[in-house]
Amino acid sequence: MVHFDDICQWRFRIFTSLMSIVPVVALVAAVPSAALAIHHGSPEVALMDGLALAWIMAIWRLDRLSYRLRVWNYLAMLFGVAVGSMITVGTLGLCYLMALPVMTVILLGMRPAFGVLSICALSMLVLGLTGHSDLRVADFAQDSLFGVGIFTLNFVCVGGFITYTCGTLLKGLSGSLNDVRRFAGSLEEKRDRLHALNSELRLTSAALANLNDMVLIVKVTEDSTQPIIFANASFERNSGYRVDEILGKNMRMLHGPDTDPEAVKSMDDAMARCEPIRTELMNYTKAGEPCWVEVETIPFASEGGPITHWVVVGRNITEQRRSAEAIHQLAFYDVLTGLPNRRLLMERLDTLVARANAGAGHGAVLYIDLDNFKSVNDARGHATGDALLKHVAARLSGAVRQCDTVARLGGDEFVVLLENLGPGDAATAPALAMAEQVGAALAEPIEIDGQIYQSSGSIGVALPIRPAHTVQDLLREADTAMYHAKSVGRNGVALFETAMLADAENALTLERDLANALDKDQLAVHLQLQVDRVGTPIGAEVLLRWRRDDGVLVPPDVFIPVAEASGLIVPIGNWVLRQALAAWLELERAGYPLPLSINVSPRQFREPEFADTVRAALSETGVPPDQVILEITEGMLVDDLNETTARMRDLTQLGIRFSIDDFGTGYSNLAYLRKMPLYELKIDKSFLRDTPHDINGTAIVQSILAMAAHLGLRVVAEGVETAEQVHFLENNGAPCMQGYLFCRPMPLDDLIGHLVRDQVPELAA
Repeated sequence: MVHFDDICQWRFRIFTSLMSIVPVVALVAAVPSAALAIHHGSPEVALMDGLALAWIMAIWRLDRLSYRLRVWNYLAMLFGVAVGSMITVGTLGLCYLMALPVMTVILLGMRPAFGVLSICALSMLVLGLTGHSDLRVADFAQDSLFGVGIFTLNFVCVGGFITYTCGTLLKGLSGSLNDVRRFAGSLEEKRDRLHALNSELRLTSAALANLNDMVLIVKVTEDSTQPIIFANASFERNSGYRVDEILGKNMRMLHGPDTDPEAVKSMDDAMARCEPIRTELMNYTKAGEPCWVEVETIPFASEGGPITHWVVVGRNITEQRRSAEAIHQLAFYDVLTGLPNRRLLMERLDTLVARANAGAGHGAVLYIDLDNFKSVNDARGHATGDALLKHVAARLSGAVRQCDTVARLGGDEFVVLLENLGPGDAATAPALAMAEQVGAALAEPIEIDGQIYQSSGSIGVALPIRPAHTVQDLLREADTAMYHAKSVGRNGVALFETAMLADAENALTLERDLANALDKDQLAVHLQLQVDRVGTPIGAEVLLRWRRDDGVLVPPDVFIPVAEASGLIVPIGNWVLRQALAAWLELERAGYPLPLSINVSPRQFREPEFADTVRAALSETGVPPDQVILEITEGMLVDDLNETTARMRDLTQLGIRFSIDDFGTGYSNLAYLRKMPLYELKIDKSFLRDTPHDINGTAIVQSILAMAAHLGLRVVAEGVETAEQVHFLENNGAPCMQGYLFCRPMPLDDLIGHLVRDQVPELAA
């Protein structure tokens, strides 16, 4: 592409145009001139014209040569024609000489032009002085120095004026072209920058229009109108407003009843200080639906000028807020009841204790455990149990003040934090009064799916009245008081006392020591004989004894409940079973293969692998199954009659027999007795203690004996200690008997010795 703002390009263009014309003109002029010269007898002129024409044609054809080389050849051709014309023709050659500096200044520039002018002047001077050209002036001789000098000087002056004028004109034109080029470059640069800015503006506009974030531009005004002048498509999608509905309005039109005034005020204050701000607030859509928006407000101002606009970028964070609230709910609230969970309870309990330690008033902790909740859960299913827990949660929340906290720890355990009960010991009375109020609310009947359920709770109360009270101390004390309330009859309230903690510590120590009792061989089995009406041994009960290393004998009614509560009863019960079977084998070897009655705890019996454990023990020892009588309690039958019956039948098929221990103290009922594969009933010793002098006890024993006879069950009366009791039993069905009157519990070796000393005949195996 030719750049016409460059003088070199103009020179190239002029020369190119010239070379397209000169060959034609030279051909038109040279041929007639050569012919005329030959006609007049001037062959040298014709030769010169021919050479000039050939030279021109060569320059024209050799366009692959450089520009300067072609120009210098062209000027050299003109110079040759000029000199030749001056020699052969005369002053006609001056036309060519005069053209040379002019052509040079046009095609090559000022300096080469004056160089060519000097060469032309020197050539004229030489040709004139040597007489080869007639350059006379006035009357001076043709070759006189003065005449030739005057002619040459005038040629130089005129040629110089023309050359300088042309050069100056071209130089000015070149400068103007350079200015034009610079101006055009500047315009082009600015045009490119403008195009780039326009592209960026279009890109920015498109980005704003399609941005997922909502964008508003608000104009700053002297009054409080602050109109919206721009809203993008995302704002339309999220708010429901069209752009034409929002333009000119204030952002406050997006606020609603739940918009936080503090968040709005913080935005207004920041805008008044001309500071950017980021905040979260509740906005409302055109349809009136609330949505949470994270808003960032940024001031905009021209360079060095005041703030003219606010750019407001909003992001819909409703889902994030809902997710955060859901996470918070899961982290701090119980899923089933919606009450605060243990984590939130501990935080609030920490505040309660800190306030009490700082002397800002006392609160209290109520630890609540529902009574017999497991019975409802097992009998009616977990759905009913969950519904009951929801009703209990509502009852508790309604029974306390708004400032109090009701929390669920898990299962059927709840905790109530009572706030602001007063200073010191004065807080005890209102705490107990609130506990009674809570207990009364729990005792009210609850209807679930058309069924009425009677619920109650055991409540432990603890207050942070000691200076060193910690959160864990307070919760543990309330828990301890609750267990005390449950142990004395349930559906009651117990205030924590220091003695309770000592009892709890003793129970914990007892549990720890019991866990090591097996490994330390501290446990042992004793046997107590059972006899018939004439005193003949017909069996023995296996009884567990625990003697610590210090020689202290721990009563069974003390450590058995601990074993039940801790789960230690399962491994201990399995150990007792193995010891009992080993004892039977020893009795058999001694000639006294007495059937052995073995107590089975409810927890042990409910173990899924219990039947397999018994079956494996019998198989390994070889003890006949009919020599084993498993004693179970009535409570086990009531808790889950179907499962218990199925497991009993499974073991009965092996030959094992079952006895109900302490019969009459639980839920004696003919209906379940008829369903059970029972062999025996054992009358609890509490009914025989004052028999036959206690009318009620006597009546109960007689009823049990009559019922057993009706069902065809053997009966063993426990706790027989007097001859009067024996006489009474002989007159009322003559059941088997067990008691200190006949034999105390003793180790196996002592029992075998007792049988031998009493000359009891060996029994047939």
